[in-house]
Amino acid sequence: MNLVLRRATSDDVPALETLIAESARGLGLRDYSPTQIEAAIGTAWAVDRHLIQDGGLWIAEVSGELVGCGGWSRRRAVAGASTTVSETDMLSPSNDAARIRGFFVLPRWARRGIGTVLLKKCEGEARAAGFHSLELLATLPGERLYASRGYASGEPYEFPLGHGQSNTVIPMRKLLHDP
Repeated sequence: MNLVLRRATSDDVPALETLIAESARGLGLRDYSPTQIEAAIGTAWAVDRHLIQDGGLWIAEVSGELVGCGGWSRRRAVAGASTTVSETDMLSPSNDAARIRGFFVLPRWARRGIGTVLLKKCEGEARAAGFHSLELLATLPGERLYASRGYASGEPYEFPLGHGQSNTVIPMRKLLHDP
């Protein structure tokens, strides 16, 4: 497999929206109902343009095909599409954990190491930016990847999606060590 990572740009948003929906529908059915998945697509599971703007969203491609994405952030947001964020909502590397955000892989490319490669890239960048730890809200399918990469699970809870829907998520944390 000839996997190439590149930073996402605003031109990638339509393709990322398609990737997220296909990933959610294909990989989420084991853990969430179709109604929960559809409620999350475009809200909790959506392109965060701040990740793109900040240069923290990575795209994985194989032979020019977008097969996965994932990012990290200095912003306090933990999930969902872009919201208005002020400079006071930025994280401090000395006091806060960087956020891991927006990991999705096409179902036909799942369990081939794409998520791991993206995660290592994001962890390295967060470490280089001075962060000592990482936090995320894992979906139930995502928890398996993060746990295998040394993230500790917190207490699961229901993340509200609107219209009476919610999805179970798991807060996770990892301390970064020197490479």
